[in-house]
Amino acid sequence: MLHISKLIPQGAGLAAALLKRACHVELDWEVRQKSRFEATDSTGRQLGIFLPRGTVVRGGDVLVAHDGSLIKVWAAPQAVLKITHCPEHGTPFDLIRAAYHLGNRHVPIELKPDHLKIEPDHVLADMLHAMHLIVSEVNEPFEPENGAYATGGHFGGHHHGHEHDHDHSHDHSHTPPDDPAAPHVHGPGCGHHH
Repeated sequence: MLHISKLIPQGAGLAAALLKRACHVELDWEVRQKSRFEATDSTGRQLGIFLPRGTVVRGGDVLVAHDGSLIKVWAAPQAVLKITHCPEHGTPFDLIRAAYHLGNRHVPIELKPDHLKIEPDHVLADMLHAMHLIVSEVNEPFEPENGAYATGGHFGGHHHGHEHDHDHSHDHSHTPPDDPAAPHVHGPGCGHHH
């Protein structure tokens, strides 16, 4: 068995030629959120993965074996519920509402610009149908969010190498949202700089 205790998030810093020659291992979400597991790579080698506790393995990551060999991780297709808004009876905003309600239930959720994905759950599917959303059973890779305060793994916690300075003040009054006579608009004439 080939032992692995190192992970390179998204293969950062590795030469494309090395990645091209590397074998791969296809893992579903249930396995990828564990730090200790066994798997078989694309060449048939048995792998024993022993990563630091709390590590979440993502599709695109690269595992480094004790012998120096590289193994690319592919997120395996699995049964998931794909949630989209109903173009006849709703708007894309309905997906935001759904994400809010799913988040309140601490459900692992993958966020995409035009859909959400969760693991199969008939109770949640019924709730989403009641919200007039379209829920489809599909077989696709699943990459849920880590969460804003998650310390394990690395997904969603990337840094773009630039800073944002937000020194400006927002000390001003807003018109109550139920008063359509004078809505507050942020823009060139709103009285403060962005």
